[in-house]
Amino acid sequence: MGFRLTAPPLEGSLVRLEPLRPRHAADLAAAAEEDRSSYAYTWVPRADEVPAYIATRCGRAEEGTVAPYTQVSRATGRAVGCTSFCTPRAWRSPGRLDAVEVGWTWLGGSAQGTGINTEAKLLLFRQAFEGWGVSRVDLMTDARNTRSRAAMERVGARPEGVLRGWGVSRVAGEEGRLRDTAVHAVLADDWAGVREKLEKILADRTTLSPPRRS
Repeated sequence: MGFRLTAPPLEGSLVRLEPLRPRHAADLAAAAEEDRSSYAYTWVPRADEVPAYIATRCGRAEEGTVAPYTQVSRATGRAVGCTSFCTPRAWRSPGRLDAVEVGWTWLGGSAQGTGINTEAKLLLFRQAFEGWGVSRVDLMTDARNTRSRAAMERVGARPEGVLRGWGVSRVAGEEGRLRDTAVHAVLADDWAGVREKLEKILADRTTLSPPRRS
């Protein structure tokens, strides 16, 4: 049997990453409808789609191919978005995880720019590199999504190029079309520097105002 992804709870000062469960549905439905202007290239469920969205993600979690999280704001105690580990790859031996992707990430409008995304990436990277001992963490997005690509670079992921026709477009009106996918990654050799950078960004937030977008 190959490596099966799990979603251990991950705790920060701004965000708590909890395994995605049906109990998060009401908060996530509200978060998804706050402001959808930043979701042009990212599929985010509408409020009435959240229960089915959770059921699908939890079903894949049972298969061990996805580890879905709810992002819970420590300030409010409410679920404000989702993220996941996905695409596990065990190249050297079936039980050892060599690489994993962090994806299916979204935040409600009021949680954007609060540092939650930055801290969530720190927690996820730490689990991947220090908990599982991976060699590589991937982050991918529609090549046209300049906002998401910039956010990936801010959290320390290096751009590696664009894969043409790689993945299904999530843009309304482009159903069934393939998209070009921008690939970013953090390698194990990068991790110490990335961790230091993210910790500094989060520490600086206590003295900087207004908060920069995460």
